[in-house]
This record gives sequence, C-alpha cells and structure tokens, in this order.
Amino acid sequence: MKPSLIFLLLFLTCGYTSQSIAQNYQDTQSGIRTTIGDIDIELRFYTPSCVRILKSPQNHQYKKESLSVIDNNRAVNIEKKQKGDVLILKTPSMHVTLDLKSGQMFFYNTQNKLLLKEKGQPVFTDFDDAGEKTFSVSQKFALEKDESIYGLGQLQNGKMKQRNLTKYLIQGNVENVVTFFQSNKGYGVFWDNYSPTTFKDDQEETSFSSEVGDCVDYYFMYGGNSDGVIAQMRELTGQVPMFPLWTYGFWQSKERYKSQDETVGVVKKYRDLGVPLDGIIQDWQYWGHNYLWNAMDFQNPLFNDPQKMVDDIHSMNAHMIISIWSSFGPATKPYRELDKNGLLFNFTTWPQSGMDTWPPNMDYPSGVRVYDAYSPKARDIYWKYLNSGLFKYGIDGWWMDSTEPDHLDWKPEDMDTKTYLGSFRKVRNAFPLMTVGGVYDHQRATSSNKRVFILTRSGFAGQQRYGANVWSGDVSSSWESLRNQVPAGLNFSICGLPHWNSDIGGFFAGAYNKTWNDGSATRNPMFQELYVRWLQFGAFNPMMRSHGTDTPREIYCFGTKGEPIYDAIEKTINLRYALLPYIYSTSWEVTNKQSSFMRALVMDFPNDPKALDLNDEFMFGKSILVAPIVKAQYTPEKIVKVNEEEGWNRDQAKDADGNMVVDFTAKKRTQVYLPAGTTWYDFWTNQQYKGGQRIELETTIDNTPLFIKAGSIIPFGPKVQYATEKQWDHLQLRVYTGANGSFVLYEDEFDNYNYEKGEYTEIPITWNNASRTLIIGDRKGSYKGMLLSRKLTIILQDATQKTVEYDGNNLEIKF
Repeated sequence: MKPSLIFLLLFLTCGYTSQSIAQNYQDTQSGIRTTIGDIDIELRFYTPSCVRILKSPQNHQYKKESLSVIDNNRAVNIEKKQKGDVLILKTPSMHVTLDLKSGQMFFYNTQNKLLLKEKGQPVFTDFDDAGEKTFSVSQKFALEKDESIYGLGQLQNGKMKQRNLTKYLIQGNVENVVTFFQSNKGYGVFWDNYSPTTFKDDQEETSFSSEVGDCVDYYFMYGGNSDGVIAQMRELTGQVPMFPLWTYGFWQSKERYKSQDETVGVVKKYRDLGVPLDGIIQDWQYWGHNYLWNAMDFQNPLFNDPQKMVDDIHSMNAHMIISIWSSFGPATKPYRELDKNGLLFNFTTWPQSGMDTWPPNMDYPSGVRVYDAYSPKARDIYWKYLNSGLFKYGIDGWWMDSTEPDHLDWKPEDMDTKTYLGSFRKVRNAFPLMTVGGVYDHQRATSSNKRVFILTRSGFAGQQRYGANVWSGDVSSSWESLRNQVPAGLNFSICGLPHWNSDIGGFFAGAYNKTWNDGSATRNPMFQELYVRWLQFGAFNPMMRSHGTDTPREIYCFGTKGEPIYDAIEKTINLRYALLPYIYSTSWEVTNKQSSFMRALVMDFPNDPKALDLNDEFMFGKSILVAPIVKAQYTPEKIVKVNEEEGWNRDQAKDADGNMVVDFTAKKRTQVYLPAGTTWYDFWTNQQYKGGQRIELETTIDNTPLFIKAGSIIPFGPKVQYATEKQWDHLQLRVYTGANGSFVLYEDEFDNYNYEKGEYTEIPITWNNASRTLIIGDRKGSYKGMLLSRKLTIILQDATQKTVEYDGNNLEIKF
C-alpha cells in the first residue's frame, strides 16, 4: 500500500490532526530527502540563508559535483513541521515549504512574505549525450508581475532589468553568461548547470532549461538586499582575493605592439609626457607565426631579448601582462605534449589559417586546437610551459584571451567532443572557470610574492575566487556599444563577480579611419568624442584599460597638451590616480565584506522605483554616483561610410585642408537622475541637490557627471606617475556633510599575500553630522614598512578645511 493511503487511513480511523500525521520524508544532517510521485527531492541547507534543491527521476543514480560551488553544506538549525501535505522548514533567516503532494517548493522570509515559488515539478526529457543516457532538464518558477530581476552575466542587450526575454545562455566573445539572477525582493537563484541553458521569462513563468543534466540542481539564497545575496553567492562559490594596487592604475594596450622596442617605447613616452601609467599589455604573435600559436615562448625575432623588455618596463616602474590563449598551434611544445595525452579538442577555433592574411586562407589551415581545461593533467601541462616560458621573466600577470573559448564553424557534433568531465556539451559554460582557475591555482602554489592577476575574456560563477578581471570582449566602437557596456558590467557584477572592464573606445574602430583625417581615427572628431566618453566611463570600472584594433589608442596619438581631447584624456587619468586610496579601500570591502565596485542603483536605492531600471547610471563604491555621458553631444553618432559629409551639419566647420573641425570647448547640457533618500553634491561644483529628481546640468568634454552622496568620506591621494610612486603620507579627506558617514582607509604592502596573514592596517573614520565632528579612530593592525604617521587635510564640501597630524591614535576634529 502506498504511504499516502496509509496516512489517509490513519487520519480517518484514528482522528489524527494534520500535525500528527507520520512524516513521509527522511531527515538528513543538513535538510531532508523524500520522493514525491516519480521524483526524488533533496533539500540541503548550506547556511541559514541558503538552501540547495536537488531533484531527479526516482532511483536515478547520479553523482553531481559542483564546479562553481566550493562551500560545503553544514549543520544548520532547522525547525521542521509538517501540516497536512505541507512540510515547513524554518531557519533564523528564511522559511521553506515543500508541498508533499505536488512536490512544489515555496520560499518565504521570516515574516512569511512569499519570495519565490516553483511552478510545478521539473521536466526531465531523455537525452543521449554522446552515448551517455541522461536528460535535458527544466524547472519553472513564478515571479510577481512587477518584480525586478538582474544578472545572467554580461549580456549585450542594453537592459538593466532582465525581465520579458528569452536568452540562450552560452559563452561567447562578447557575452559572458552566468546562470544566476537576483531579485529586488532580496533573494537570488543560482542554477548550477554548465551546459547551454535557455533562460525564459514572460508573463506566465520564469524558467531555466538546460540541454544536459542528470538532475535539477539550484540554490535559493536570501540576503535581504542585493549585497546580502552577493555575500551568499560568494560564500557558496568563493571569496575575492585582493588585487595588487598597480592593477587599479591606468593600462595601455592595442592590437598589437609588434616589437619589444615598440612596447617599451610606449611606456617611455608616457613617462616623458608625465602622464600616469601602471601597465602595458603585450598582445599576440610575440611567439611568431600562427603554427606557433600560443607557444608561451618568444620566437618572434622582433622580441629577441624578452628579459630586457620586462626589465626595461620594470625599471620605469610599470608592469606588464602578456597574451596567452586556450589553444595551441601544432608546432608548439605544449601542443605536442597535450596531443600525446589526448588532451586537445578537434573543433575549429581561432586562428583558422596558418597565414596572417584576412580573410583566412584555408589552403593553409592552422591546425590550432583548444586544450581540455577540464583535465587536471592538461592544466598541469599548461602551467608547466607558462611557468618555464613566460613567468620566469618576471611577467606580472596574464591576459587570458579566448577563454570562452573561440568555437568557429560550429557543428552539432562538436558538442559531443569528449572532455575529462564528459561531453563538451555537458560542461560548456564552465570552460573559463576551469582554465582561469588552473593558472591561478598553479601560480599560487609556485609563489606568493606576487598576487595573481588575470585579465580574461570570459567568466562564470565562482571565477571571482581566481584573481580574474573579466573584460567584455571585442565590442564594436559605437555609441550604442558604449551604452550597452554600462548594464552589461552592472549585471555581471551583480552575479557576484566584481572585477570587470571593457575595451576603452571599443575594439573595432576601423570605420573611423577617414582620408580627411590622415586615415587615423584618433584625429577624427567622431572617434575622439566617443573615446573620451568611454574613457570617463572606464575611469570608474575596476580596471581602466585602453585597447582596440584598427587605430592606436595612446594619448599622444590624440593630439598634444593644450588641445581639448588630449587634456580631457589626461585629466581623466589623473582623476583615477587621485582616487586610488578610495579604490583600494573599496577593494578591501570587496574582499573582506563581499561588497562590489560597480553597483547598480537597485543595490543602494531599492526603495526608489525610478532607480530600479536605470541602465546608464551606477554607484562606484558606496559614495560616488557615476552618470557617464553615453550619447554624442558634439558629433553625429552615425559612422559615415560613403559620402564623408553625410550626417554632418551643412555648416559644419572645416579647416584649410577640408578636415572636419569640432569645437570641443563648447558647453553642452545633459540630464541626470539623482536617487531618492539622500542629498547629493556635484563633484565638480559642490552644488547641493535633493535626491528623487532628474536635473539638467552643464557639461564639458573634459568631465562626466559625478555626484557624491551626503555623509561620504573620500580620501584623495597625491599626484603620481604610477600607483606606488609616493607614499600616502599626506592625504586629503573630503567630507560631504548633511548626514552621518564612515569610511575605513585600508593599506597593506600593495602586493603579495601577507594580508592573508593579517598584515594590513585599517583606519576607521567617522563623521558626526550633528556635532560636525570628524573622528579618526585608532589604527588597527600593522605591516612591514607601514607609515607610522601622516598628514591629513580634511576638506568639507563648503571648502572649510583643517590639516592635522595623525600618528595612529584616536583623533577628533571639530568643525
């Protein structure tokens, strides 16, 4: 007799109340296990705020080990109660109910407010995955009609809220997918599956449907707010290590520097001009021809003394990272060893031809193949050659390109490719996680003197634990593309991956190379305006990096000092360096308190309906509102291709040679929305505004709208040419009154992992608005070489200021 009939008979014959019905589930150490219909269901609590839901066909034997999740479920205080057909599981943070009749899950906060519910049971469809019998899996949910959700990774759809869309989630060049979303109701859902997955949201339901899955496996987490959800996600998938201070300076790159003399020369030119620079990036083909693709060795004769190149760059107090790929050419040593061990894939990747010409000459196929990053042995081999071929020179970090990886001439059977963990289809979206993690883990095991720094083109849940900053790929050089980068970066960050950036100016800029500007986009006013506005946006990304193809990107290619565009570029770079104490302290907040650099407005203003879907503004840290100008003000947005004068005003000025001329000294107007609930100060003028309104303000080419929240305390560093040129022995503390505020100034050795041993300092700073008193508290901690005393100049936004000496002991300054 079925258990349900037994319960019914007991109820009818014995008069049991609903509470006295015998339980038809099994207790486990961290939750419960049961079977409902033909579905096995298990709930495992990882924290009081996070529960894992596993569902599979009855008696289906499977072994699921997460690639993203590294946290272990633990003993959680759970109160369990069964009322009729409903099982209630309560923790101090949330309530979860399971309908023992339908198998449907419901998630509540502790006030019994419904947060999310499943819509029916999962769907399991038989699927033959390269000879392995498994399933395609799907689970539906029901969201409230006016609910806002965010995440899914870095998409190029220009949307802030990710409602009312169907999206095929698969890693690509310009889209990095994460099967995760969070709601403005304070919860998040991580669908732990690595195969291509369709996310669908419409008026009826919201669902994840994955091509391959032995089971439905997802995590529900309740944080109360966005920061709380991100904290839960990082608790599950890994915390963020500290990046070196120098990674937050300005980075120059292009596709590509063709000799070591050119690479070193760029750094020297910046130093000669007095323009700050911390990093230079060497792109591909330092290894030679395409048959030597990614040899992890300098075989190009124009890079004949790599040690001298690295030493020359270091002697100018700059750092260098270098391009490495997920694939190898057939003439390379790594290829031969990987191939011998069966650790190379056979699908087509970049580059397709051994010749450098475009389009690819397929009479000479390159033979380049992607390696099996899912294999521990393959990752060992990868590091073996990276260590002996490049790391030995003292190169400072890795530009891991094509980590999605490039998959060209796609054929369905390509997904049957065998990997160490099963078919490529089964683990497709986790490739960047595995290859980036392989480099991080090996470098950490090799040396702790230098923090791992990886710039990479793709990312997945958990990658934040690997010292990786993801960039948005080869995006086009257009205003529309710039506009798309803002919500792309914000939604990626809201998935728990805080380090993100984009190619400043966009990657493909060739359309701006016009004959009337000597063929260089850098002298084309249309590209100049776009580049400056993108640079101003990039100054408030976790990495500020100029890069692209078709035209150079160095500041001296845009003109000379005294010209509006050059001066705007220099001013923006200097502003970035002035903010380094704020940025580095925010970095500690990210590592130590699960915070984020780029913050969608919903994170700090969840109660302002107008802030929930703004896709062109964000907070940088918790004090600075950034409203980048993402629409052309001086030139037309349309790129002119045929008639050079189309799109320009008939009376547009020209110089004596017929070149288009734009007056970049003219003042323009733009609108900015200031979120409700606080007072705001214009960063440039200190003018005060009440939140909850849209304002119009005057702008110029050399600034972008920035506003500071009342109660903010922002440290400003000295004028420098590189991040560590001067000690922070005299900082400005700008205090924006109108509300109480606090800030923690964080310092350590700026590189190495000694901070993990507690070798760092924190200086707590608070502003009491009622008494107009700034309290600089006792310094906490110590590290080798720390400053024992310093000057601090406190400046209120009304220009009132005082300079004090601080020796690490509590100090009160009254205004």
